[in-house]
Amino acid sequence: MAMNLRLRPEAAAALKAESERTGLSQQEILRRAVDEPLGLAGSSRPASLPDWVDPPSRPYRPVTPTLTLPAGMTTMDLLDREDRV
Repeated sequence: MAMNLRLRPEAAAALKAESERTGLSQQEILRRAVDEPLGLAGSSRPASLPDWVDPPSRPYRPVTPTLTLPAGMTTMDLLDREDRV
């Protein structure tokens, strides 16, 4: 089931910090927070993950870009080249 959740700014900041600290997605942290008091904890596979999808091998982590394109160049320019077949 999908739903919207409005958090206080302090809770949103704490959730983001916990996500960065643990490497878990914010969504997974909230799922666990709901599952535990309802006695649903213990499943290592998120309930929302279909059987045909493998869980990630590494936890969520922020990505730092490793490439900076020159001014005026886009990623489409990298794909649209003469040497591509």
